[in-house]
Amino acid sequence: MNSVLRELVELGAGLVTRGAAGQVVPSWTLRQACRNGELVRVLPEVFVAAHLVGGRPGAPALSRLDPALSLRAVLAWARGCGALSHLTALTVWGLYPQAVGDLVHLSAPASASLRTRPGVVVHRRHGLTIEPPQVVVRQGLPVTRLEQALVDSWPTLPPTDRRAPVIRAVNDRLTTPERLSAALERVPKLIDRAALRHLLTRLADGCRSPLEIWGHEQVFTGSGMPAFRRQVPIRVGSRTVYLDMFAERERVNIELDGATTHGNPRQREIDLRRDALLAAIGILVVRFAPRRLVHEVDDVRRETLAILATRRT
Repeated sequence: MNSVLRELVELGAGLVTRGAAGQVVPSWTLRQACRNGELVRVLPEVFVAAHLVGGRPGAPALSRLDPALSLRAVLAWARGCGALSHLTALTVWGLYPQAVGDLVHLSAPASASLRTRPGVVVHRRHGLTIEPPQVVVRQGLPVTRLEQALVDSWPTLPPTDRRAPVIRAVNDRLTTPERLSAALERVPKLIDRAALRHLLTRLADGCRSPLEIWGHEQVFTGSGMPAFRRQVPIRVGSRTVYLDMFAERERVNIELDGATTHGNPRQREIDLRRDALLAAIGILVVRFAPRRLVHEVDDVRRETLAILATRRT
């Protein structure tokens, strides 16, 4: 490869555009590097060092790149006229793992000339501008706002996987159920919209996991159950702890131990110390494992009601 072109490719961490190359070398130099198998065209006007193109033969060249490089290639092709969106945006936000071969999603204004190509899906939108507040920069990459990305991604995921990114985004305090609800209102024809609205309602109620949603709907409601407060901050000495489901009058906190917590000795020790601190200020902690919560609904209800009745006397 021409030494000047090689240096340009290295400066681009394996990527070069026709426009950048044309400023320093003749056009035939780029063509020669492609014919020699040193560069591979992954998108119009965008080339990548051949040794970085892996994956299975026959797949689109873009889909055979490392995910981080494929995102850079798509943005270089878009030349400022698009932003990473949908599942690709969730990858940049740290909420969805992108693998080699996954499609790259790009949103662009309806007036843009960009079109879907092998390896990249272009979503053209009326009224989209590639600037704040609709588009932000994260990890140096332009992406759609988190709320928009979560709503857009909802129908593209299998139904069993849809809730996890939304729940994690709220738990990590990257967004709120209220902001997500506002974004949902702007997409009236979303597939399975009712299910997302229902999830956001439960998150607004204070549920923070699928197990808590199950408990809220199937176990800890109905006759005799108090109006539990969820995710209640309690100051204990120098610490602030959050209570899953707090019956304030009875001073009982119901904790729903997730599957990753159950059976973990280290987590069990942390939980016991936390429970002891709460006991010192008069709060009784009652814990239920996932198996009991799902398969012994009636027993869990009876035990909870009995405990609450005892605490009232």
